[in-house]
Amino acid sequence: MKFGETVLSDNAHHLTDPGLDMTSKLAPAYMPGWLILMGALTAIAPVSIDMYLPTFHLIAQDFQVSSGDVERTLAIYLFGMAISQLLYGPLADRFGRKPPLLGGLTLYILASIGCALAPNIQVLTLCRLFQAMGGAAGLVIPRAVIRDHYDTQQAARALSLLMLIMGVAPILAPIMGGQLLDLVGWRGIFGAMVLGSVALILTVTRVMTESLNPKNITSLHLATIFRTYINLLSSPRFVAFAVSGGMISAAMFSYIASSPRIFIQHFNVAPQHYGMLFGLNAVCLIIGSQISARLLKTRSPISILPLALTGAAVAGVTALILTLTGLITLPLLMVCLMTFMFSMGFVGPNSAAMALADQGKHLGSASAMLGTLQMFCGAIAGATVSLLPWEGPLPLVLMLATCTSLGWSIGLIARRT
Repeated sequence: MKFGETVLSDNAHHLTDPGLDMTSKLAPAYMPGWLILMGALTAIAPVSIDMYLPTFHLIAQDFQVSSGDVERTLAIYLFGMAISQLLYGPLADRFGRKPPLLGGLTLYILASIGCALAPNIQVLTLCRLFQAMGGAAGLVIPRAVIRDHYDTQQAARALSLLMLIMGVAPILAPIMGGQLLDLVGWRGIFGAMVLGSVALILTVTRVMTESLNPKNITSLHLATIFRTYINLLSSPRFVAFAVSGGMISAAMFSYIASSPRIFIQHFNVAPQHYGMLFGLNAVCLIIGSQISARLLKTRSPISILPLALTGAAVAGVTALILTLTGLITLPLLMVCLMTFMFSMGFVGPNSAAMALADQGKHLGSASAMLGTLQMFCGAIAGATVSLLPWEGPLPLVLMLATCTSLGWSIGLIARRT
């Protein structure tokens, strides 16, 4: 334990050294320290989503509601994540990265307790909203910290490594959720979220140092905040890269929201085996992100994005064609999903790095707006897929094909901005 703490503390000191070469390559000596913490914070969102996926049918039974009602707790979570990120951006640019992070983690802990004790679907939905509002800090702050220290290309590499760490969450979370479901029920899963977030807040309190340069502190006036966000939304380059990545995120959240119903109810996959299939797709995401990190040693993010977006679109359209022609099977659907997730491993870090390039002292706000746009796309897609009237995989593959095709088209526009 002391070894891990020493590494992290030393690394934090190194990163806040004003003499740090901002264009230097990522040094393996300190990657395991601060990137693991940033990855763990970023993993709050996927863990909070993926761990309770195997419980959807049991929550529906306990509260005597439909599967669609439970799926909408996920959509509410995504909307909460989208909107609340806009608050953390200005706070992080004014007060630094650490204080808003601690506040967000505290809210997350309280909301997770509420989820565990929820007496009905309405209270669970409300607590999921507050859980998202707290957990959003874990999405905004790590991206801002990375851009505090690295240029665009090195930030893309760091974000790829971050995706490796947070990519473990979709592998382990559904499996852990399935096992915890047998041991402590679905309420105990939210209890596990409480314990994990308590460990995180203690770690952040003890070892995380401030990375915001005092020269880059901005005011917290409402007019200034509004003007900053308007300027970001008026930037064709920022919006194009953010929405391009956001449409791929929307496709992923369509898959996340509908996968329990499709795998468990339509294809009759056991909840424990569902976690393994879900984890297999997450492995593809990790592999893609790590190949991307290696390619970024010699290539720029803008050169990688077009091929990655094309791969995602091909996977989505192929899945739709197979479904419409009646040829879709679980193995074929898995091949399409694995190809899509592999492509997303490239799209995520590179689109984010391009969107955050040249944002200067508004990195916190830019990171927040990036997350908001992407989560908003995901929330709409997640809600839409739960409302579509068809049975089987058709709602998923329709959203998959639509979102990836839009992401590919917007990516072409982004490259020309």
